[in-house]
Amino acid sequence: MTDFIALLKPTFGDILKREVFRDNVRLIVPADAVKPVLKSLKEQHGFDMLVDIAGIDYLEYPGATDRYGVVYAILNIKTGERLFVKTHVNDPEPALKSVVDLWTGADWLEREVYDMYGVVFEGHPDLRRILMPEGCESFPLRKDYPLRGYGERHNFPLLTRAEG
Repeated sequence: MTDFIALLKPTFGDILKREVFRDNVRLIVPADAVKPVLKSLKEQHGFDMLVDIAGIDYLEYPGATDRYGVVYAILNIKTGERLFVKTHVNDPEPALKSVVDLWTGADWLEREVYDMYGVVFEGHPDLRRILMPEGCESFPLRKDYPLRGYGERHNFPLLTRAEG
């Protein structure tokens, strides 16, 4: 298993932390450094595929000091090595730099995290709702979102099935 902390330390110093869980390596990176770290991992260390971007809401999670986590799953296709790069953002305006310029596939993934959690990706070419209707002002995967919603169902278009 590659020691990514040692590889990245000359450029980024001591800002990175490493965790391993069931052979999955996670780098914990401050929000302002996540894009430069991802760029370095892609350009200098061969992580040429963005597999996923996931959001996490840590509201009322025991021991959590930050509200939201954003996890980038990346893959080095040549070696098969996977790496998870995790960062944290907080209210009132959770925001990160977009990585669409690094991986075009981040376009939809960032939109999904924005739509469900409200994390804004600065510099995204088309950051708008992708799963919820445009009129929806809340973010349904936040833990403080009520189970029955805020009554926004009237914003969803009525779909009818064609007979035939």
